[in-house]
Amino acid sequence: MSKYLLTEWEPENSRFWKASGEQVANRNLWISIPALMLAFVVWSLWSVTVVNLDKGGFHFSKDELFWLTALPALSGATLRIFYSFLVPIFGGRRFTAISTATLLIPALGMGFALRDPSTSYQTLLVLALLCGLGGANFSSSMANISFFFPKQRKGFATGMNAGIGNLGVSVVQFVTPIVISTAVFSGVLGDGQTYVAKGVEHGIWLQNAGFIWVPLIIVSSIAAWFGMNDIADAKASFSEQAVIFRRTHNWLMCFLYVGTFGSFIGFSAGLALLTKAEFPAINPTAYAFLGPLAGALTRPLGGWISDRLGGARVTLFTFLAMIAAVVGVIAFLPHDGSAGNFGGFLAMFIVLFALTGIGNGSTFRMIPVIFLTQHQRLAKAKGASAQHQVLAEAGKESAAVLGFAGAMGAYGGFFIPRSFGSSIAATGSPVTALVCFIGFYLVCAAVTWIFYARRNAPMPC
Repeated sequence: MSKYLLTEWEPENSRFWKASGEQVANRNLWISIPALMLAFVVWSLWSVTVVNLDKGGFHFSKDELFWLTALPALSGATLRIFYSFLVPIFGGRRFTAISTATLLIPALGMGFALRDPSTSYQTLLVLALLCGLGGANFSSSMANISFFFPKQRKGFATGMNAGIGNLGVSVVQFVTPIVISTAVFSGVLGDGQTYVAKGVEHGIWLQNAGFIWVPLIIVSSIAAWFGMNDIADAKASFSEQAVIFRRTHNWLMCFLYVGTFGSFIGFSAGLALLTKAEFPAINPTAYAFLGPLAGALTRPLGGWISDRLGGARVTLFTFLAMIAAVVGVIAFLPHDGSAGNFGGFLAMFIVLFALTGIGNGSTFRMIPVIFLTQHQRLAKAKGASAQHQVLAEAGKESAAVLGFAGAMGAYGGFFIPRSFGSSIAATGSPVTALVCFIGFYLVCAAVTWIFYARRNAPMPC
């Protein structure tokens, strides 16, 4: 028997939890968090790299650049569908270590490709798709961590894992402009390019955007392999997990998560390019990290508040507030000959990001509560002897739904930047896309109210 395999795991048993469970769960959580952060770093690399491609000698149209920011979300969301079910099959420790190590492929690929301005656009598109490996890790990571914590701590634990993990989006947008402007690997991993700005020649090393993360990915993979655990009771075949496709609440929560996380990752991917398109005099890399930072920091807050007030109530008010924030964004955009107000535009986007973070935490708190309640209702007539089995089945289903909802939500990372690109190409403005987002958030609020938040809702949570 492997020393990494936990053959007895009962987080709902308070005596077990206090004696040893909490310490083990927290160790796995704190190894998982930096691994997930690096996954988000790799997933979001293109969101900030694209705005500097022209300085490195790469020249593409606005629409081509929006494709580079959108494709990682498309591939990441699709891979998440598969990753959602792999932790119970292979084990959380093994899969976390291996999936983290695969991040070396896009990180090294971007490093080598961006050294040469003659690299084809098609090659960059393939590398953008490979960055989706980072996005895929979210589903397996969240499914894994959900097994370790009791019901009353799941909101906090998943919020911490995802919230600090989401910081990777902000970290990469803050760090990348710094490392590509310095010759940190010059002479070892290639020379940089030069460009002229305001009559002054500058150097740029785009390859550093990928190379800088390689040592950290290696260390994180090793830490996961030797420091995390697999849970025997969490083992399940794909057919056992596939029952979620027959659960109505699986699809409803996927829809709501598109509204929260889909908005977070979509706005993260598109904000820098949108800023460059609407406010050309502004350097987008100086501000783009602020929105994802706000969203990442508020995600644990959303889980914490939901543990106390209920996830459905928090989710409902979040969607209503997001509508107001999008209206604010529209108000500060350039229109009718006016130059717009960048300060107001940025402030409204930061508020919008913060709300998506709260909504991410609240929706992920709703999922385990929904499926535990559903199984408890089904087992009510079976007596106390069935309770352990009920908890095990609810844990497996909620973990699968957490991962699958993460997969569906990630498609927002593709549709939002593509919506901005299409709207600007068709009308010269992103307003059409933003109005569509308002309509979508209204529908999300209605679904939350009808099924989860109103008095006598079918599944109050």
